Amino acid sequence: MFSPHGPSLRELAVQALSSVERGYDLLAPKFDHTPFRTSDAVLDAVERALKTMGPFDRGLDLCCGTGAGTDVLRTVCRESVTGVDFSAGMLAVARREVPSGGWPRADWVRGDARALPFGPVFDLVVSFGAFGHFLPGELPGLFTQVHSVLRPGGRFVFPIGAPPRPASPWYWTLLGFDTAMRVRNALWRPPFVMYYRAFRLGDVRRELSRAGFTVEHQALPDFGRRPDGSPRCRLLVATRAGGGAPAEVSRPPAG
Repeated sequence: MFSPHGPSLRELAVQALSSVERGYDLLAPKFDHTPFRTSDAVLDAVERALKTMGPFDRGLDLCCGTGAGTDVLRTVCRESVTGVDFSAGMLAVARREVPSGGWPRADWVRGDARALPFGPVFDLVVSFGAFGHFLPGELPGLFTQVHSVLRPGGRFVFPIGAPPRPASPWYWTLLGFDTAMRVRNALWRPPFVMYYRAFRLGDVRRELSRAGFTVEHQALPDFGRRPDGSPRCRLLVATRAGGGAPAEVSRPPAG
């Protein structure tokens, strides 16, 4: 699962016994050599979808990590892109890996997604692979924060994969991981919040709607469909009201 340039087992153990922020500070130099980085296949699929919705002026990469999603924003935003993350270590890698020159310009801000330090200045907010770090009870506040930094008509866009079936080895792998994290957090402080199975489509749609978004979704065709016809991966498109009708988005079969 890890390249030779990735973290050692000892380094992962030290990270897992740290806070989320400290853990990612420690992991940052080797993060892009782990399976935790969002895959290029997902990034490319989202980029293609965003190009059909844009262009946009100003984009925000929420919980940007080392900047992989910020690179996607630079292909669809004309004025500027901003990456925000609470890990100074991850931001340091992003500053080094993502060129700050050229156009659109890239800015990096250290901040908490639950208390964003911006006004309503963005046309597009994206996020990749970060939602497992938020407990279900934190979603209302998180989505309200995103709503507050979008201009009227702005979009909050992110991919969400279909949950694996109980017959799949991935189902038991993720269940085992989440169980281990819950045991760890019951026995050790500070907690390390990372639950792969806590971010569910129905809950997400409901909380986005409550935060004031119009929510639609489309299948990401690169990842195919499950035997019941439902997509293996969807793109959620949440639009802040006030900017006219959102772009038409297809609705896949339920599931």
